[in-house]
Amino acid sequence: MKYLNYLFIFLFVVAAALQYNDPDPYLWIPIYLYAAFLCFLAARKNYKPLLFRIGIIIYGCYAAYLLVDKTGVLNWANDHQAESIVQSMKATKPWIEETREFFGLLIVIAVLVADMIWLSPKRRA
Repeated sequence: MKYLNYLFIFLFVVAAALQYNDPDPYLWIPIYLYAAFLCFLAARKNYKPLLFRIGIIIYGCYAAYLLVDKTGVLNWANDHQAESIVQSMKATKPWIEETREFFGLLIVIAVLVADMIWLSPKRRA
């Protein structure tokens, strides 16, 4: 798990860097950098449960918002027949960006939950 955390540190820092030209980089750069920081703590086995819980709660709340937003994931799935999200982003298709952001948050949450399980005192005992 230690080496997976180093991989995720790299991936989250790259993801943060790619947000530079995003419409809302002030939001997504900190999201990915905080996830990278938590992975760094996990790789060093410096477990701070409160920091992980705060991240998961914030990411989960934002993911829930993106799920039900008028141009969010449910809109993409129901009104746009879950069209491909790997196409280029267009201003006329905001549900593509919202859906990508939602799945990015799910990846971050999954990594943080896996780290919490891996680092839990009960598991290490």
